[in-house]
Amino acid sequence: MLEARILIMDDEAQERRRIEDYLVKKGYDVLAVATVPEAVAAIRRDRFEVFLTDCNIPGVDALNTSDEVRKINPDMAVIIMTAYGTIETAVKAIKAGAYDYLPKPIDLEQVVVLIERISERQNLIRENSELKERLRERYKFDEIVSNSSAMEEVLNLAGRVAASNATVLLRGESGTGKELVAKAIHYHSPRATFPLIKVNCAALPEALLESELFGHEKGSFTGATTRRIGRFEAADKGTLFLDEIGELTPGMQVKLLRVLQEREFERVGGNVTIKTDVRLITATNRDIEQAIKGGTFREDLYYRLNVVSVVIPPLRDRKEDIPGLLDFFIKKYGDENKKHIHGISAEARDLLMRYSYPGNVRELENIIERAVVLAKRRLITAADLPIHVQAVMADGKMPVEHLNGSLNETLDTVERGLILEALKETGGVQTRAAERLGISERVLRYKLKKYRIKDEG
Repeated sequence: MLEARILIMDDEAQERRRIEDYLVKKGYDVLAVATVPEAVAAIRRDRFEVFLTDCNIPGVDALNTSDEVRKINPDMAVIIMTAYGTIETAVKAIKAGAYDYLPKPIDLEQVVVLIERISERQNLIRENSELKERLRERYKFDEIVSNSSAMEEVLNLAGRVAASNATVLLRGESGTGKELVAKAIHYHSPRATFPLIKVNCAALPEALLESELFGHEKGSFTGATTRRIGRFEAADKGTLFLDEIGELTPGMQVKLLRVLQEREFERVGGNVTIKTDVRLITATNRDIEQAIKGGTFREDLYYRLNVVSVVIPPLRDRKEDIPGLLDFFIKKYGDENKKHIHGISAEARDLLMRYSYPGNVRELENIIERAVVLAKRRLITAADLPIHVQAVMADGKMPVEHLNGSLNETLDTVERGLILEALKETGGVQTRAAERLGISERVLRYKLKKYRIKDEG
């Protein structure tokens, strides 16, 4: 915690020294002055966290003075000392921008309590500001690893839309980086200092998703023992990111459409209408137009969501990005695992450049994390890569003749990976994962048992 620096202004020398001596003994850095010009000069010259000023210096309006000095340093907390501890004086002090006021004779212990409270508050503000700045830096558009013209077009469009309040629909295959683009849009928008809240629409059944989005009142359903604030309320003045928007049920589509049209909603079990000021960003890997034709997605909701559409291309169509992503992930997971990996062999790099990445950037990241963990030397080699990556040909396919009798092992590896990916995409909902894989839920349960996937969770 940063220790507060204190400026004291009091024309009574004895009182000034009494306060100064006490605070110095408490370990504070203190400067004591007798006049307004001295105080103003000190504030212009140095930074103080607290200004402790007498309200009754002859010929001086200390309340106006506190307002003036805060214009020089808006973050400085002003404590007014007054011999006339009236409500009127306190109100004037607070209106003038004072943090608090203290009646004379000053209780020195109370001064310390106030200073400690101010220090805690200012440190929280400073830490919050630094955290937000780190988040902005983390999600800079120019820090999203990209060397391809296709991704540059995506980032240019996202950068232009960030400054607006328009609803954005991010489209692309699973693992292409839709969430990362959503975060970059938020942290470059006027709403960047307010929350970014994420909800995966595929991860919850309709009843739970409604409560998640809109909140619920106590007793509205079994288990609702307290009132709960929903994500729309939590994201007020900020951004709400709805991932897997194509998985919404017809009932939830109606409720979301109403919020977009009216900018208001009620909590589950409640009758109080709540206004919302939220910027909505949604994402999907589904063909929404086909879903509209099939009658599973509302056309009117689609037009509300699709004000600006940003299509993120799959990794196989922007392989120029792979070298930069390799370097980024090697460093990231080398640091996380405290392994000094210097790079990747030419053979391994060539295999990774030729692989087709059905799981896109997310799959590449998982491959590199695994390789870093398994690497025996300071260089990632082809042997550190998964079998299905080692077996690719120039067109990215896996030839049988390169498997050396390990066809079953390779197929199992690929199948297991596809199942894990489907479960991850659907938030662990087995029914939806089975639908994505094109198999029955019974077959999926058999394969979960076969590959011991449940045991690993």
